Amino acid sequence: MTNLGTHASADALAVVHDMPAPARGRPASWWRSPWRKPRILETVTWLYLAWSLLPVAIAVLFSFNAGKSRTTWQGFSMRWYYGDPNLSVLHDPSLHGALLHTFVLGVLTTVIAVPLGVAFALGLDRWHGRLPSAWNFTMLMSFVVPELVMGVSLFFVVTRLTTPLHAGTVGQVVGLVTFQMSYPVIIVRARLLTIGKQYEEAAADLGASRVNALRRVLLPMLYPAIFASTVLVFADVIDDFVIVQKLSSGSSTEPVAVKIYNTARGAPTPALNALATLLLALAFVAITVGFLGYRALTRGEGKASVGSFAGQI
Repeated sequence: MTNLGTHASADALAVVHDMPAPARGRPASWWRSPWRKPRILETVTWLYLAWSLLPVAIAVLFSFNAGKSRTTWQGFSMRWYYGDPNLSVLHDPSLHGALLHTFVLGVLTTVIAVPLGVAFALGLDRWHGRLPSAWNFTMLMSFVVPELVMGVSLFFVVTRLTTPLHAGTVGQVVGLVTFQMSYPVIIVRARLLTIGKQYEEAAADLGASRVNALRRVLLPMLYPAIFASTVLVFADVIDDFVIVQKLSSGSSTEPVAVKIYNTARGAPTPALNALATLLLALAFVAITVGFLGYRALTRGEGKASVGSFAGQI
């Protein structure tokens, strides 16, 4: 049997050796080769990245322009961040107020939506029947329904119905929580399906109550999903436009996205580019902190990569 296997392996190697290698420099042979590099896919990927990032890079570049032009480069300067005594982001109350309001909305929405989403996910994971299925469908509706429809509906509730809600910060936070809560629910439920029931059952066999099993066993295993949900909700809220624009009560409750939209229709200065650059930096910092936190929380589960973090969110 050993000799037979050796002869078969030698015959296979001889067949592979006798196979004609694809001739270099021949397009047809290169195209038929199954070992060729995916140059077309690489080209499409690089073109997509250039098409997506080049306008952003140009906008960031002109935020450091010394002059008022947003199309003609006039030298490097920090004028539009803090140098100009009247028009810079630091000295213009409407601009730095919009940035502060965006940060407040992001923090408040994240603090409210993520715990509610985690609790909702735990309830749906343990509660079975038609009623929880209906609640699950209702939760998914906010994930599927276009944001414009959600924003118009919330605007109608705030302005036409007799409710304690009103346009402004409170209405914006309620609207954003309603729209964003589905993200932690979906992410945490996916993590629960991965974990399974065996850890809680083992804790119960060792004498732990249901509360202690949840607090000491299950929640620590959910921390990566909870942290990823926190990053996703915060990053999505700070650049939200439709809901916050519909529920804004005036210029004092305009976040950065609405401020950019309203100002861009006039005669904007590069200070608007600086404001957008600061928002971009805030989102980048949030994603970076999220990845570092995710890597720390999943240290015992193997090597954490950017791909695994992106897979969570």
